[in-house]
Amino acid sequence: MEGGPGSGKGTQCIKIVETFGFKHLSAGDLLRREMVSNSEYGSMILNTIKEGRIVPSEVTVKLILKEMESSDNHKFLIDGFPRSEENRIAFEKISGAEPDVVLFFDCPEDVMVKRVLSRNQGRIDDNIDTIKKRLKVFEALNLPVIDYYAKKGKVHRINAVGTVDEIFEQVRPVFKACEQKALNRS
Repeated sequence: MEGGPGSGKGTQCIKIVETFGFKHLSAGDLLRREMVSNSEYGSMILNTIKEGRIVPSEVTVKLILKEMESSDNHKFLIDGFPRSEENRIAFEKISGAEPDVVLFFDCPEDVMVKRVLSRNQGRIDDNIDTIKKRLKVFEALNLPVIDYYAKKGKVHRINAVGTVDEIFEQVRPVFKACEQKALNRS
């Protein structure tokens, strides 16, 4: 799942997990958890996020795979990763897999900024300057990933403006189709 900060990915993930039984893995949450854990990566992650930059791919991939391996679920919803071509290549190389489906939450910048500033989650990266940096980084690095998967027919663009339920009504058929494909394979 991809979309800029404030595009509604996290909210929709909750609904997808509840409705379709996926294990939700948020790259951002995993990084933030690691950041406060006093691990070998903690301070490096903190400084990188403060500067609005992307954490090295190998670190994020290792955290995601560790979560996947410790889960008894086999359906994963990875939120906010890969964020760059380098992330994508590292994930596919290390995991030996690529996503079945990529959701892209398409949302105007002014809406994303307003949502991030109003969510008040106390995150260090929820301030106007860092949000603007994050949006520039997202645009420069993430859109080539979306283009790559779009050429493979895996991207589903979701209009991420509207109520949570209106947006979910666009998401639901994508996962219904995934369920049907899985049934057909078994």
